[in-house]
Amino acid sequence: MLYSGVLKKMTTRLNAAEVNYYLELDNDLIHLNQLIHKKIRLELQGYQCLNCGSDETIFAQGFCKKCFFESPKAGEWIMKPELSKAHLGEEDRDLEFEKRMQLQPHIVYLSNTGTVKVGITRKKQLPTRWIDQGAHQAMAILETPNRYLAGVAEVALKNHISDKTNWRTMLTTTESQENLGKVFNSLQTHIPDEVRDCLIAELNNVPIAFPYSQKIEKVLKSHSLKKDPNVEGVLIGIKGQYLIFEDGAVMNIRNHEGYRVGLNVKTLSI
Repeated sequence: MLYSGVLKKMTTRLNAAEVNYYLELDNDLIHLNQLIHKKIRLELQGYQCLNCGSDETIFAQGFCKKCFFESPKAGEWIMKPELSKAHLGEEDRDLEFEKRMQLQPHIVYLSNTGTVKVGITRKKQLPTRWIDQGAHQAMAILETPNRYLAGVAEVALKNHISDKTNWRTMLTTTESQENLGKVFNSLQTHIPDEVRDCLIAELNNVPIAFPYSQKIEKVLKSHSLKKDPNVEGVLIGIKGQYLIFEDGAVMNIRNHEGYRVGLNVKTLSI
């Protein structure tokens, strides 16, 4: 069975706490959960920038080098929300785009990706953002009217709790449950005064279960199609934006956005 198309991050749906993963390639929408226990092969066929559509080599985030440094979709405020300026009417690369993205409700949250971390996302991106990070628990703690204020809160809190996901820990650590409410209480004194009126009154712990048949104890290899244009293995699970293979190798689909691939699926004989 052969599919082909340009990779984008996997689409996810949370049903009864379990994540369903889908990969869109050209005209096909593939339910990846159904491929667990099957051998899959990904072959690099070329590149297609997700912004301009050129076949230039992907530089980062699915963009060619030119678009990465020029497109508003790759502005520095995306990774550093405290640099957002749309609320001031100041342009970074495209003010109208930045207003649409930045001037909307954002959530500051705690998530458990093997260790507890703080993060932010647009409100309408929940629970997708938590799933993409591989969080098996998450809790929204503030809702701000724009990205800048969420960034202010995150900057203050990351002096006391990590804002990074260790992807190896996320993929290999046993999913222990943490008391996120207790962690939040320990951080309250560090929340800036300017966002205190954004605190969420009713805190809810959101559980998330990922589809995999077995855990890997150690990541033995992280596949890169740029280095090895052919990746093959038996899929045993999916977590975050990672495919997990039986041999201990993994592949981050989001790191391969803009790569044109062929996907071959083979059912294993019993």
